[in-house]
Amino acid sequence: MKKNIFLLGSTGSIGEAALRVISKDKKNFSIKLLTTNKNIKKIYNQAIKFNVKKIVIFDKYEYIKYSKKFKKKKIKVFFTIDEVFKNHKVKSFLTINGISGIAGLEPSLKIIKFSSNLAIANKESIICGWIFLKKELIKHKTGFIPLDSEHFSIWSLIKNEKKQNIKKIYLTASGGPFLQKKLENIKNIKPKFALKHPNWRMGKKISIDSATMMNKIFEVIEAIKIFDLNAKQIDILIHPKSYLHAIVNFNNGLTKLLAHDTTMEIPIANSLYLNQEIQCFENNVFNYKKLNGSNFLYPDKKKFPLLQILNYKFKNTFFEIILVSINDALVHKYLENKISYISIHKKMLSLLKKPYFTKYYSLKPKNINDVKIMVNKVRNYLNEYFI
Repeated sequence: MKKNIFLLGSTGSIGEAALRVISKDKKNFSIKLLTTNKNIKKIYNQAIKFNVKKIVIFDKYEYIKYSKKFKKKKIKVFFTIDEVFKNHKVKSFLTINGISGIAGLEPSLKIIKFSSNLAIANKESIICGWIFLKKELIKHKTGFIPLDSEHFSIWSLIKNEKKQNIKKIYLTASGGPFLQKKLENIKNIKPKFALKHPNWRMGKKISIDSATMMNKIFEVIEAIKIFDLNAKQIDILIHPKSYLHAIVNFNNGLTKLLAHDTTMEIPIANSLYLNQEIQCFENNVFNYKKLNGSNFLYPDKKKFPLLQILNYKFKNTFFEIILVSINDALVHKYLENKISYISIHKKMLSLLKKPYFTKYYSLKPKNINDVKIMVNKVRNYLNEYFI
């Protein structure tokens, strides 16, 4: 019997990786839903190739403009997740959310009740809305799989362990494209160089976050929330080859390490084949050479000033939403060549101390609407800030 799959953000890098895995075993999977914001050409081709009869286009202009294009192929087009399930309650074995940014939060909350398992590769939605996601997951008895390679690795290493036995978790970081450069030499470096990640093929936003180490800061916050840990239990280690993704040190004297090639297809494939006794990935050979001469080191806080953010508390308040929103804006400005590379660091640390924001750090959002309101507050403030 085929497994039903919902794929949110199918035209992004995570969505494309999932489709590559599924394309090798179409007989065991049936994709029931694809979504995009505005990449119409790509989602049209995906729907045809995988015989998908329902898609969501979240951009209203594109939805109105291209709905007829899909009707000719008997593909139903929707504008929201709610519309998809208004009359049809098809449940998925697995929903994969690869939507980038905080925009991925609401679709996840809407689709949990129609999913047996939810796999999220979206950092921002976990950071800003984990309390709401967790509540819905428990309410509908939906399994949760973190798809980020680091969190998938932690999840794999500790799922049969007692939480009390975990002493320390190490998240590995490549160090990005500027690991061997001094900060003073990259202060004004152009985005095209910051986008050249040494090991991973990623989108522009996450590539810049990797260069600044913000990506790893987000991953620490994710781990705190997903695995219910405290900040002192998590450290970052630089591992330039990106072959080891997580290290877990236990109180019983054992330390477990998880390694895999630098491709998101591996966590995705293991999620798709969840609970199967045997699963073979095409490239399943242990590459010991990638561990030879691995010189692990702690990241230099002078080179990566944003690591100071880890001194803040992460208690599901508005702080996390403000942090994500400011970072989104700064990265966007940098990619448009409107601010310098060093400005991402300086402006972030400065903005987080502004009284306009600090007054919210002890307050918690009560619902998704509170999250949206805060995102807009930050955007409006920054629009005036950059005038």
